[in-house]
Amino acid sequence: MSDTLTLYKLILLYMLDKVSFPMSNGQLSEFMLDKEYTDYFTVQTALSELVEASFLHLKTVRNTSLYSITDEGERTLEFFGKKISSQIREEIDEYLKEHKYELRNEISVPADYYPTGNGEYAARCRVLEKGSAIIDLTLTVPTKEQAESICAHWGTRSQQLYAYLMQNLL
Repeated sequence: MSDTLTLYKLILLYMLDKVSFPMSNGQLSEFMLDKEYTDYFTVQTALSELVEASFLHLKTVRNTSLYSITDEGERTLEFFGKKISSQIREEIDEYLKEHKYELRNEISVPADYYPTGNGEYAARCRVLEKGSAIIDLTLTVPTKEQAESICAHWGTRSQQLYAYLMQNLL
């Protein structure tokens, strides 16, 4: 079990090393499950142990766990990465090549909400490009449901809102 768990950890490190953005628990799990490498619980164990060992950084945004590789994780991958077969490397590379835009787009338009302290809620919506915010919009609304709705729609509507703002402000 420990050799296969080590392989799963290396696969996760390899995936995160190949992208320039954090990936969600769902994105990483989906790849591992689609390729039938292992089951969901083993992926969660591997991710948890990688975070515990400081090989991955975990950030939670509105019930979404986002993982990125740390310097320690990169060093570990350099040392042990050759244990990943060339076939698995090719599968990962192909998957990332095919899905990179979708994967990045999911992460590059974060939205979250929080109570403001006066009974209202603030929905913070951003568009990130190479780690920098090109839009950082906070809307204050009276109810939690409205804030949730804004956050839920941000991912699909951010591009048209950005274009609208640019057209009307320039």
